Amino acid sequence: MSARSAEPQFNGITPFQQMLASCSGAILTSLIVTPLDVVKIRLQAQKNPFPKGKCFVYCNGLMDHICVCENGNAKAWYKAPGHFTGTLDAFLSIIRREGVKSLWSGLPPTLVMAVPATVIYFTCYDQLCAVLRKRMGSYSGEAPLLAGAVARVGSVTVISPLELIRTKMQSQKLSYRELSTCIRSSVQNDGWCSLWRGWGPTMLRDVPFSAMYWYNYELGKSWLCHQYSCREPTFTMTFTAGAASGAIASIATLPFDVVKTRRQVELGELEALSLSTKSSSTTYSIMKRVVAENGVRGLFAGCLPRVIKVAPACAIMISSYEYGKKFFRQRNQEQKEASLHTGP
Repeated sequence: MSARSAEPQFNGITPFQQMLASCSGAILTSLIVTPLDVVKIRLQAQKNPFPKGKCFVYCNGLMDHICVCENGNAKAWYKAPGHFTGTLDAFLSIIRREGVKSLWSGLPPTLVMAVPATVIYFTCYDQLCAVLRKRMGSYSGEAPLLAGAVARVGSVTVISPLELIRTKMQSQKLSYRELSTCIRSSVQNDGWCSLWRGWGPTMLRDVPFSAMYWYNYELGKSWLCHQYSCREPTFTMTFTAGAASGAIASIATLPFDVVKTRRQVELGELEALSLSTKSSSTTYSIMKRVVAENGVRGLFAGCLPRVIKVAPACAIMISSYEYGKKFFRQRNQEQKEASLHTGP
């Protein structure tokens, strides 16, 4: 028996194969979704040019990243000239003037963290869910809720310090040696917790989102299989269930997304100005400020754009991930049958 076939398997595939499936899904998702955000940022920059030190949120379909406008860099992709009349015109004009590759401007640096974070998240979810379903007995239907929440806590906790480090490097143009000095200084002055600034608002948004998303996804997938009398969900079923559950979770967690985005931008701009992040607002004070300025409706600002961004990203990611797992499952089954036929 080969070493690979001796690996522990959950639902017919190994953890390494789950990681490969989630990695390919993450890359595919980012390639499809990123052009939408690049066009959105270019339209924003045309309306209100970004001054130096200003931060904006860049989404590659997997994670939100804070980008700091570089001092004196007129050649940055978000500062490229353009007079667009709308979204479609921006797409066509960018392709015509700058080439197709420009639709993925700024993507490679964000993938360094987004892909590993997605791999950790999806693999942990599947592993946890399989264990919890066995242990929860009659409550096994709630396993996706708990597994989704715990998996997200793990991935956010691992990635938060790395995202903070990336923002420091970009905003202050630090070398790796300068960066290590900067981090040591930050830890000495503010403690180890300073590396997880912004962790709270991210958890408030991402953990409930993840719990709701996985619960509704598994529910929707099972319902579709029952409706169409299928033992295994098809690509269309996983795509539909992923889009629907992503839309529901994105609407339910929208107030936390508004707060989290403001907090991220504020922390990024303080870093860019080399100011202490201790002076940044708390989650509660940001929420109070939003309500005071715009009423309760302010917490639900940007509902439609968020759904339009999140639902397709969730659908592409989960359907490609499920397809990858199905591919490996079939491959493992074929190898198992072949080894039985050949025998010792």
